Amino acid sequence: MKNLNRWVYAIIGVITLLLAGLVYAWSVMSKSIGASRPDWTAAQLSMTFTMVMAFFCIGCLIAGMMAKKKSVRRSTSFFRNFISGRIMIASTTGTSPATLYLGFGVLCGLGAGFAYNAVMSTMSLWFPDKQGLISGILLMGFGLSSFIIGKVFAAVTPSDGTDKWQETFRILGIIIVVVMVICSFFFVKPEADYNPGAASAQKKAVREPACEVNTGKMATMPTFWFYYIWAILVSAAGLALVSQASGIASQVGTTVSDGNIATVVGLISIFNGIGRVIFGGLFDKKGHRFTMILDMIIFIVAALILVLALMSGNFAFIVIGFVVGGLAYGGVTPTNSAIISDFFGRENYSMNFSLINTNLLIASFASTIAGKLYDASGSFMTTIFMMIIVTVLGFVVSFGVRRPKAK
Repeated sequence: MKNLNRWVYAIIGVITLLLAGLVYAWSVMSKSIGASRPDWTAAQLSMTFTMVMAFFCIGCLIAGMMAKKKSVRRSTSFFRNFISGRIMIASTTGTSPATLYLGFGVLCGLGAGFAYNAVMSTMSLWFPDKQGLISGILLMGFGLSSFIIGKVFAAVTPSDGTDKWQETFRILGIIIVVVMVICSFFFVKPEADYNPGAASAQKKAVREPACEVNTGKMATMPTFWFYYIWAILVSAAGLALVSQASGIASQVGTTVSDGNIATVVGLISIFNGIGRVIFGGLFDKKGHRFTMILDMIIFIVAALILVLALMSGNFAFIVIGFVVGGLAYGGVTPTNSAIISDFFGRENYSMNFSLINTNLLIASFASTIAGKLYDASGSFMTTIFMMIIVTVLGFVVSFGVRRPKAK
């Protein structure tokens, strides 16, 4: 197939990540599942999200190792097969959460990881001159999935104690297979000598060129580990909010319908997507320091607004807090992608990117911890305080993140 305009590939990438991002719709999905399984605790349900994020990271790693041996089309087919497999397994969940863990947690996480790495690695090659921006645009699709899929899921799957969610899972699996079969035909890498806008890129360059290092070398550099710890801390704040959002909104909006709760929770997803584009562009223009500090300031503001919401019982503050929190969490993922390319080069991007994404293996436990804190306290105020603490720690760690010198 003749190569198309690179923005066509970007659109296909957004669609793919929109489907892969259904893992972030868990907060809405869990409400229907929890209603049909009242004997399951919040911690047990939260463990599903922890597992899906952990295996998402593992899927990214495997895809990174396969990148030079297998085509990107092969990676997207893995995504399609794993996702459809998880739908069928998760939809058979009985009285034990084990099959839900296997279906949604393990297989869905692996499949989403394959797709995520394949798309991000390929688009990095198509857009060497717009690393931050393209990361933000692609990840906007990943983030918006929670709103779009979550809203549809809530509309057709009431939290009435029935197993309607199992049928919805099966339908989602079929849709994903059909769409991904079509999208997979459009995944190709550019020619080796492809370099769009090289002259203009050189004119606009305000930062020194990135080092070109492999994953082993990158892992010996202190700046990588400072950034890695920062990513864990700030991702933990975002994941704690995402995983408990439906519960937080329900605790304040006791008279708000399930459909409206899903809409408000979806605001996190919408503004997460918007934040990814904004912060991706900011990285290109302002660099890592400004982007990271601004992101953490916005996280603190979001947490304080949610504290006010829980104390006052005013649902309007929930809406504002979710909007601001979504923007903040949207700043983390494009920074991950852009900093790997900008600091450590594009030659080993797929594997280096996989390594940085393993921060979610640790950060994902924030959702389980948040669930346990709620079980112990009966209030989501503990989740908000946890968000504040990890973000403050992120401020401290961020000062160790420094650009490697060009060699």
